[in-house]
Amino acid sequence: MAKVIAFNCSPRRDGNTAILLKAALAEIEAGGHQTELVQLAGRPLLGCRACRACFKNKDRKCVQPDDGLNSYVQKMCEADGILIGSPTYFADMTADAKALIDRAGYVGLANDGLYRRKAGAAVIAARRGGAVHVFDSINHFFAISQMVIPGSCYWNFGLGREIGEVEKDEEGIKTMKVLGGNMAWLLSKLHAL
Repeated sequence: MAKVIAFNCSPRRDGNTAILLKAALAEIEAGGHQTELVQLAGRPLLGCRACRACFKNKDRKCVQPDDGLNSYVQKMCEADGILIGSPTYFADMTADAKALIDRAGYVGLANDGLYRRKAGAAVIAARRGGAVHVFDSINHFFAISQMVIPGSCYWNFGLGREIGEVEKDEEGIKTMKVLGGNMAWLLSKLHAL
């Protein structure tokens, strides 16, 4: 059994991004894997200062004041798969999603590729447009981290503005379910190696 950690980087706890993540996680669980959803709402992350202390210390930690990031890095290290979910703000990810990627990414690179060969997938909520850019940006993190990115039947996003509205996007929900199924399959194959 593999473990998947999902990060909801929306400032809305249990909003549309969480709904999409939960749709994917349900399929991963149905595939026999353990999942956990971490919601960043209410505990904003600091941006990376590019101090490079993580490269000097090589202790799998960021030296910035404790804002939760080091526990998130630990969860990422313990997981076999990582989902990062973000709503679309001005055609890009949230500041918390960017801070998570920048800081956890730097720590990962500084410590000889902590996330190498894990599965990773982006999950995006959007009112209307800009989701493809967010999807692409998060996937850049997975690619530079040497992770394996499963696909779906469409790009991994759902449309909706008000909380719960994304549930009306049948194609978006289907995309998340297919993504979850594909990630479950991929994890089973990777775990068998």
